[in-house]
Amino acid sequence: MKIISVQENIGIPKYKQIIATIEKSIEEGRLKKDDKLPSVNKVCLEFTLSRDTVLLAYNELKKRGIIYAIAGKGCYVKSVETKIKQKVFLLFDELNIFKEDIYNAFLKSLGKGVQVDIFFHHFNSQVFQKLVNDANGNYTKYVVMPTNLIEAAAIIKTLPVEEVYILDQTNPELLSFPAVYQNHREDIYKGLQKGKGQLKKYQKLILIFPGFREPIGMKEGFLHFCQQGDFDYEVISDFANRTINKGEVYVIPDDRDLVHVIETSKKQKLKLGLDYGIISYNDTPLKKIVENGITTISTNFEAMGKILAQMILKNKHQQIENKSELILRHSL
Repeated sequence: MKIISVQENIGIPKYKQIIATIEKSIEEGRLKKDDKLPSVNKVCLEFTLSRDTVLLAYNELKKRGIIYAIAGKGCYVKSVETKIKQKVFLLFDELNIFKEDIYNAFLKSLGKGVQVDIFFHHFNSQVFQKLVNDANGNYTKYVVMPTNLIEAAAIIKTLPVEEVYILDQTNPELLSFPAVYQNHREDIYKGLQKGKGQLKKYQKLILIFPGFREPIGMKEGFLHFCQQGDFDYEVISDFANRTINKGEVYVIPDDRDLVHVIETSKKQKLKLGLDYGIISYNDTPLKKIVENGITTISTNFEAMGKILAQMILKNKHQQIENKSELILRHSL
């Protein structure tokens, strides 16, 4: 029973012939789940091929999840689903409504024939490293959200360089990798600039910046705007037990803090958009109606997912800055 066949002078690379004939053997039922493939040495001898050629074919099938290897024993059929042409490792920081928008747009834009396995590191360096290490060599593409983890760049660089994509945040250590990212420093600066006319009605700008999950660029852009525009400002790490003063505008990256600020204002009987202001980060449908509308600085997360999918499908290696805008509403 012939599992692999390789022909001379037909214009198809020999490693691709190996892949195609193994796929055909699976589709026709001649290879079943957990069946053993011919050894690398056997294929080399039978078709007078280099080990690199055979390994290239087997590694490609391994990345797509079709075969698996057992050290010292050989390669075996892992899945009979040969229609999967790309297998993507997707590592997010956490699950929230914004990441869900990216994920759904990403899946929809990829279409059929692509399997996406999603994982979350929850801003934990050890979890991040373990997930990357476990995935290494088992996928055709790797999409990673490094966030602000200090060790992230070194860990990411252990992956196959040509197969890695950076999502949402990047940094100087990762500039060699293709990316779809937010420029948080410029986004918040330009957003505040656009709202400068409204901000002049207030006496003080306050950024609530815990600094654990939030990109440092947010803080840098906020400080640049305030100092350049001669605005009175403050950066606080926690809103708890704080009293809102009339004339303050709160710039709020985290929605938990947004709720706390609004709750506090109600206790103090302050009117949003008149006694004090709010600029929230990242738009949601709910922010269109809460308190007659919350002003936001937001990127388009669906666009981010679509752009990333197209880069992978077309094998493009670019650094693309996702657009952001200030959406003015009642809260300012």
